[in-house]
Amino acid sequence: MYERIKHLRESAHLTQKQVAQKLNCSQQAYSTYELGQRDLPTDILRKLAEIYNTTTDYILGLSDRRAP
Repeated sequence: MYERIKHLRESAHLTQKQVAQKLNCSQQAYSTYELGQRDLPTDILRKLAEIYNTTTDYILGLSDRRAP
């Protein structure tokens, strides 16, 4: 899951800081999600799915289908 959110961010050509701003959190907090040092709260998971136009199942690794 953590590698997927990093890959999605890099594919969208966004920095951690830009994603953190969209999520209303600090870059440091977002970094801990990508590194797997902190579990993704449900609200952050949902926002990430919206930002990247994908499903929460894809982010969680439950599906390989990226588009909703």
